[in-house]
Amino acid sequence: MVSAVFHSPLGVAAVMNPASQAHLPAPHCRYVVECFGPDGELKWREDIGNLVVTVGKNSLLDTYFAGSAYTAAWYMGLKGTGTAASTDTLASHGGWSELNPYSGNRPAISWSAASGGSKSATAVSYSITSTATVAGAFICTAASGTSGTLYSAGDFAASRGVANGDTLNVTPTMSV
Repeated sequence: MVSAVFHSPLGVAAVMNPASQAHLPAPHCRYVVECFGPDGELKWREDIGNLVVTVGKNSLLDTYFAGSAYTAAWYMGLKGTGTAASTDTLASHGGWSELNPYSGNRPAISWSAASGGSKSATAVSYSITSTATVAGAFICTAASGTSGTLYSAGDFAASRGVANGDTLNVTPTMSV
């Protein structure tokens, strides 16, 4: 076993044992997306990962470790073509645009209790009212507008079409 000792200019030392360090990435999400036609038949299914953006990571650290600006309200939106970037925010995501081929605000996410390092949600359902090309989904803290925090955004392997009368169900699972 190899240990390292680090000294600071203040005379404080820390002994690090690499074998005992656990890597804990930011909680990330997987989305299972299913599109059903008006007849109830499954048209397509996509299982995607996501990118946790920098403001999402900062929000997680500030809320959990400092107790600031906490909200338990989370919402899911649909994104158009283009790639999510780590510098994206809810107010500024130049590589993609939000899609709204449904009526109303972004639907709320209803999370279950965490278990085994994961937290699942019931499917977020969209009743599609117009033809659109959906390229992914995102999670944020605002039901509408751009004043909330974007936590993550995920891209499909390829854009998918939805049509009036379709139902799009997105089931997010957050894991550490």
